[in-house]
Amino acid sequence: QVQLVESGGGLVQAGGSLRLSCAASGSIFSINTMGWYRQAPGKQRELVAVMTSGGSTNYADSVKGRFTISRDNAKNTVSLQMNSLKPEDTAVYLCNADTTVVAVRSNYDGRFWGQGTQVTVSS
Repeated sequence: QVQLVESGGGLVQAGGSLRLSCAASGSIFSINTMGWYRQAPGKQRELVAVMTSGGSTNYADSVKGRFTISRDNAKNTVSLQMNSLKPEDTAVYLCNADTTVVAVRSNYDGRFWGQGTQVTVSS
């Protein structure tokens, strides 16, 4: 199995910055896509930013130019630098990893989630 642990959420005023980090551990053969989603109360979970192992990125239109994703493949970590935060960025942010897992019989692909970290932006 694979465990994802997030850190770095909190309360910040509009216009401020936060940095989220996520570390993956467990029976990891490789992590393919890794990144961040968010879910606000009463809303569906949405992609924020993800990065492939090759460095390709995909951002939600709402965060382009404000958020930057980075990744350390050797350490199985991903970070999200969030600048110019807005109240509408308030949500639980969840780390996600599409992972090839080492198993006794044969490796398999799985999607894993962290427990989430709260980001609250006050106006």
